[in-house]
Amino acid sequence: MTPGEIAGILEISGQAYTGLLRALPREVASWRPAPEEWCVNEVVGHVTEAERHGFAGRIRVMLREEEPQLQPWDQAGTARARRDCERLPQDVLKEFESVRDESLELIRSLKSDQLERGGMHPKVARLTVKDLLHEWVHHDGNHLRQAYANVQAYVWPDMGNARRFSSG
Repeated sequence: MTPGEIAGILEISGQAYTGLLRALPREVASWRPAPEEWCVNEVVGHVTEAERHGFAGRIRVMLREEEPQLQPWDQAGTARARRDCERLPQDVLKEFESVRDESLELIRSLKSDQLERGGMHPKVARLTVKDLLHEWVHHDGNHLRQAYANVQAYVWPDMGNARRFSSG
């Protein structure tokens, strides 16, 4: 896929995240399906940080430096420090929208000769800009499904006999 096509997909998934956060009451956005699972706010907070550190952040480093050493980041620690379940959904939303807008601008600015620029990651070895763009689409989709699954789990107890439609 081209950077323009990837930007289009990420723009649409970004709209899905923002639409969901706008629609959810605080209680639902901060609800965890299980103690060790993320609330919707945390899912969107993780996506925001993944753009900063894992996707747009790494791409910027690879464009700036020749074959840089790419640094891992502490995803679980970052999620804990953000305390997103305690935040208002609109605050998480505002931060996400700003980061996503910057990311889309970066992606749309990429030239074809920049796609093979790369760097070395200590866990997965060499990554290119192209690799990260495609992983970004995959990552975004996984977490969008996770956010909607949280909402599904939240409404499940109130479905009454309608749950029988889903269990057969």
